[in-house]
Amino acid sequence: MREREVPTPDGGKLALYSYGSVDAPGERRVLLIGGAFLTALIYRPFSMALASGLGEGWAVDVYDRRGRGSSTELPANYSMATEIADVRTITDATGARNILGHSLGGSVALNAAQEFAGTNYEPNKLAVYDAAVNIDGSMDTGWLDGFAQSVDSGNVGRAMARMKKGMQPGTALARIPEPILAGLMALVSHTKVNKVLRELMPTGVGELKAAYDEAAHPRDFSVLPRNTRFMVGSKSPKYYKVTAERLYAAVPGSTLVVSPKGFHGSVPAAVKELVADISSYFKD
Repeated sequence: MREREVPTPDGGKLALYSYGSVDAPGERRVLLIGGAFLTALIYRPFSMALASGLGEGWAVDVYDRRGRGSSTELPANYSMATEIADVRTITDATGARNILGHSLGGSVALNAAQEFAGTNYEPNKLAVYDAAVNIDGSMDTGWLDGFAQSVDSGNVGRAMARMKKGMQPGTALARIPEPILAGLMALVSHTKVNKVLRELMPTGVGELKAAYDEAAHPRDFSVLPRNTRFMVGSKSPKYYKVTAERLYAAVPGSTLVVSPKGFHGSVPAAVKELVADISSYFKD
């Protein structure tokens, strides 16, 4: 692995980690954009597995988005435009010609590729897994304001409960009454994984609002590369599949793949079947 800091035009910095053949050319590099509440190092097992699956001469680049890991905090004027600018900065630093986005990172990837269409930054290949983007109201965002209020007031248990219920609608977890779930979340908030989640909550408020507040339309993404692959887990919350199906219908030449054993965390967990499928897509 190679680790380095990449300066941004606005005076910030992004922590970048490269796996595999770290000096691989751009057409053999995959830029991985991670989800909300997750650091680049959480994706280390997946990045290593993907680099191995891609084989000799390939590299996987993953960076800490703003407000996490070793990257700088969100700027005061943060928006999706900040995320897109950071993708451009990382692309300049690595030369990567392929993009993979997971969850909210999928939203960043799709919005960046949309803006890059017809330019030198347009990716050769683009894949997203469980992309967290609000397409024609595919996601109920009514929970966001309550989540933000709980974060601002320091009520970690309630904030975690509202986020879990909001981002996993239709699951058994979402059916637990909020006061009970809040109590459970308060109890588990001190575990190692949830400690990271708790620390990233202020960042999460800004990025979730940037991704979800305004519903996009499928036609907005019709300019994406014709070979774009939309991927979802069969065990992921239903709205991810609804979103993927709407995007797939709007992007000519794209493909829709449902991972039979896939769940929302299959990417950072480096599930073998998913790693193999993604490796095959970028190599072919």
